[in-house]
Order: sequence, then C-alpha cells, then structure tokens
Amino acid sequence: MATNIVSPPPLSGAMRGLAVGRIMLGVAALVVPRTMITAFGIRSTPELTYLTRIFGARGVALGLGYLTAPADERPRWQRIGLMVDLIDTAHGAAHVVRGDVPRTTALALATLTGGYMTVGATRLARDLR
Repeated sequence: MATNIVSPPPLSGAMRGLAVGRIMLGVAALVVPRTMITAFGIRSTPELTYLTRIFGARGVALGLGYLTAPADERPRWQRIGLMVDLIDTAHGAAHVVRGDVPRTTALALATLTGGYMTVGATRLARDLR
C-alpha cells in the first residue's frame, strides 16, 4: 500500500523559527526592556522602556499568531510579519544613512530585522510561484 507523503511548504521550518524568535525577543522586551536597550548601546529612558515593551507585545503577538494559526491562515500572518520587517528595516537603514542614531546600533537592529525580512520575502516569492 502506497502512502502519500506531503512535503511541508518551502521554508516552513524557517518561518516557525522566526515566529519563535519573535516571541523570545518580545518576551525579553517585555520582561527586561532596560537590558535590551543597553545591550544595543542605547541610553535607557522611561519613554524608551515603554516603547520597547510595545515592540515586545507586537513581537509576541506576531509570533503566537503565526504559530497558532491554522495552516491555511499562516500565509496571512507571514505577510503581516514581512510588512512589519520591511518597514522596520527601511527605517533602520534610513537611520544608518542619516547617522542620527549611533551607526553600530542602527546597523545591528536593521540587520536583525533585515534577516527576518529576507526569510519572509524568500518565502513569499516561493509561495507566489
């Protein structure tokens, strides 16, 4: 008797990894925002702590949304995450160019979000084939 083996969609493991990464970064931003802020070489302020927690909540929501969505809804979550990563990376790159944020900080953050963006864009390109 032959069995049908269904292959997972391309990059499905990478997309799960991104979702887990979003959750881990999000939880860290919620629980230890000052540690995250200073790890990137930024002076912590109450306002920045608040914004870091907003970032954390967004990351947890995006990650959990993707991981808990039924398979047919995951492409929507993937595209929402890609949109967020694209916007974050574009803003990070703009700060690198302008030099209004320490370049090492802006470059580190743009590289982080750019990695997420690259995986998400690659997955989208494969989905659209």
